[in-house]
Amino acid sequence: MHGQVQSPQYPQPYPPNLQEQWDLSVPEGYHIRLTFTHLDIEASAGCHYDALTVLYDDIDECSAPEPEDGPLCSQICLNTLGSYLCSCHHGFELRSDQRTCVLSCNGGIFEEPEGHLSSPGYPDPPPHAVTCQYIISVEYGFTLSLNFTDNFHIESLETDEGLNCPYHWLKITIPKEKPKKLCGGKSPGLIATDSNTVTLDYHTDNDGQSSGWSLDYSTHRVKCPFPGKVAKGRVTPALSEYLYRDHIFVRCDQGYKLMMNGKEIKSFSAMCQSSGQWHLPLPECHIIDCGTPKPLLNGGVTFLSGFQNQYLSVIRYHCNEPFYSLLGGLTAEFTCEADRRWRSNNNLVVTPTCIPVCGKPTQQISAYQRIIGGKEAPDNTIPWQVLLSVDGQRGGGMVIADRWILTAAHVLKHSENITSSEAIRAYMGLTNVKALQLSPLHAASVHVHPEYNNPNGLDYNHDIGLVKLQEPITFNSSIMPICLPAEGTTYTTGMMGLVSGFGLTDEGRRRILTNKLKYVQLPVVEQEACRISVTLAKRTRTHVPNLTNNMFCAGIPEGGKDSCQGDSGGPFTVSEDGQFWAAGIVSWGVDCGQQGTYGVYTRVSNYVDWINKTMQEN
Repeated sequence: MHGQVQSPQYPQPYPPNLQEQWDLSVPEGYHIRLTFTHLDIEASAGCHYDALTVLYDDIDECSAPEPEDGPLCSQICLNTLGSYLCSCHHGFELRSDQRTCVLSCNGGIFEEPEGHLSSPGYPDPPPHAVTCQYIISVEYGFTLSLNFTDNFHIESLETDEGLNCPYHWLKITIPKEKPKKLCGGKSPGLIATDSNTVTLDYHTDNDGQSSGWSLDYSTHRVKCPFPGKVAKGRVTPALSEYLYRDHIFVRCDQGYKLMMNGKEIKSFSAMCQSSGQWHLPLPECHIIDCGTPKPLLNGGVTFLSGFQNQYLSVIRYHCNEPFYSLLGGLTAEFTCEADRRWRSNNNLVVTPTCIPVCGKPTQQISAYQRIIGGKEAPDNTIPWQVLLSVDGQRGGGMVIADRWILTAAHVLKHSENITSSEAIRAYMGLTNVKALQLSPLHAASVHVHPEYNNPNGLDYNHDIGLVKLQEPITFNSSIMPICLPAEGTTYTTGMMGLVSGFGLTDEGRRRILTNKLKYVQLPVVEQEACRISVTLAKRTRTHVPNLTNNMFCAGIPEGGKDSCQGDSGGPFTVSEDGQFWAAGIVSWGVDCGQQGTYGVYTRVSNYVDWINKTMQEN
């Protein structure tokens, strides 16, 4: 009593060349009503190509008896519900009587990418003269090809010059080309054009017989020329031909960059245009440049290979030897990589650092003498020696870094007051005081050990201090730092050290401040022997300070070799494997060079942590 009918594959498109029939019936006494919920059938004049025909009571309206004046339809009859429609073949149109067909030549514009055309009435001659125009016009970027069928006949005349088309012709007009007239009995076959527009003009007169012509036309995308090659790059994709709307891309080899019109571009693509030309010219690939390597303070850079700064160039950093060396012994060779950074073999991008070489003077002292009446130090033998002027008073010190001087606290602090940085001048690099004083260095800050407290001159415990310079020093043969000892270094009795300074020295029977750097070699005294000598001194003298484990003694029992006033803050250095390190700072003593007394020095190894912490924090 009810049901549903649908086309094959619905709701997908129905297949071509389909013939399907459904017979619907219900019991007598009922009528069938059809309700269409969806209809999508290709439209054509009179539903000539695709159609759904509904017949009821088994009536074929097109089979009705013909009227007296001729057939129901002269060419095509189409059943409709309760009636019929007439239609005509290609090249004909329905007359006003809606039954008979007459030859038509309206032509028109054909815009589909492919199609079929034929002359009116083809393959039969038209019954009268025709003048038809057909324009095939597809979108830009496509070219047309006309493929005529073999059955081709347009009336022509044979002349001495060949075929002539005076009365009947098919004229083909292509832009920018001379129009061509076709006639005769031989098909022109395939005509490939380089245009997206073709005009066909077909003309016959009332005389003669031309069967006409038929053709299929198709389109092809416009070709673009091969894009060419890019040095140090590649064009993709690689095709046998390039057509309208195809894209190409250019990528440079590793280590090269895309350049166009003198500017770098991140990426490149070009499209084949409807004109048959690429919309952009190809770019160039230029080798990348890592830029000038960062300069190395107290060192330099040398190019080992490659053109300067370009991809795969290799450089080597070097420090100004023997005064500086590479931190951590890292590799000094760097290569310009594709990411435009200088990278070392172990993938570091950080520029190496040159650190000062400590405790290795370029000149050695051949024979050690004493300061009290001792010998002058040759140039460049004690390059860490500093002469300090503190409120006009002379003191000593030693260079331990490019902006830091190590000295005694009592040189920098008097009573309860730490000397201001403005009152301090430092001199270094020469062994002559008068020459030194021509080139003073200025202090930026003063740092006395926080536990040093010696208001009465009797407590030299923690007698250590630091002076920071305003400007860094560049080290050379005459100015080099002394090494700091390893933390917890032990001082063995009899260990020989070198004491130097610009302090008091014997001049006949007088003691005067020397104008020359003097030095002496002294042994470390056993701590208990030192303590006994201080105890004995206290019995005969007043104002003798106490000895602590932050101090050690150096000297000889018979006297005659010692440091003295003006040497305070200066270095007591020990040589080990050809390298000097700071073992002590000249601190205090009972007289100078007297029998049974020794010079007392601040034990530097007890203060390595404080020294490093102070330098790092300031």
